[in-house]
Amino acid sequence: MAGSSDSKNDERGHGDPQFRFHSYLHGGTSSLLSALPTLIVFPVYKTVFRQQIHNTPVHQAVGQLYKEGLVKLYRGVAPPLLMRTLNGTLLFGLQDTILHKLSLSSQNVISTSALPALAGFGAGMVEAVVLTPFERIQNVLQNSQNDRQLPTLKSVLVKLKAQRLASGYYRAFLPITARNALGSSLYFGLKGPMCAVVAGQGLSPVFSSFISGTLTSMAISLALYPLSVLVANMQAQVGGEVKGVMACWRMLWKSRQGRVALLYRGGSLVILRSCITWGITTAIYDRQQKHSG
Repeated sequence: MAGSSDSKNDERGHGDPQFRFHSYLHGGTSSLLSALPTLIVFPVYKTVFRQQIHNTPVHQAVGQLYKEGLVKLYRGVAPPLLMRTLNGTLLFGLQDTILHKLSLSSQNVISTSALPALAGFGAGMVEAVVLTPFERIQNVLQNSQNDRQLPTLKSVLVKLKAQRLASGYYRAFLPITARNALGSSLYFGLKGPMCAVVAGQGLSPVFSSFISGTLTSMAISLALYPLSVLVANMQAQVGGEVKGVMACWRMLWKSRQGRVALLYRGGSLVILRSCITWGITTAIYDRQQKHSG
């Protein structure tokens, strides 16, 4: 596994195709299991989304959701559940595959310690190509302003299909690619060393993986949070004038009055979500990889 301190698994991962297949399988299953709490924390995610779109304090965002009721509260929950499973399958599986290819071809040109991060960067780019349409659908469904015009998932799919790819399913593709590639690179580059440091404190392997996954994902989420805000604002609407990335960023920055604090509204809730999802995912994945070795 990329970034693991278990040298036996690393060596086998570089030479055994079956082990690399396990990376896809274990990535998918660990993300699926960690996606179950998504049902619990989805209201948190939706609260963050409302803060990103409407620039409202948390109590106003919660008040909006409360007035809309329980049925609408879970509108848009299907895409993130599916995305979590696909995300883990692609992220861990592709990173392991790319790491294997880089290890064979780099021949000491690239530092061994940098290979997991580089492989993660490539995996994140592929992940963006596959998952951008899912994120687009999710953001359209979560925007209450679309409820009347686009009341069902089918209506959203039909509407997006009628658009050009760049303004339909692949709206905000560039910032998503930047966010996912950088995030994946940092995750796989930092997770292993951080896990080793935590394990050195005498903690169990599972708890060490959980802590390293949590701390790594928290740092990444906060660092790349502005990109997530930009993506949410670019993808929430369907139709109308389609502006480029820089024009959308200028509009977003102006709407936040040029203040970083307002741009980071909802950032504290991202920490909670990262703790639950990526901490669990990392712990389950590392345990599965260890036992398969």
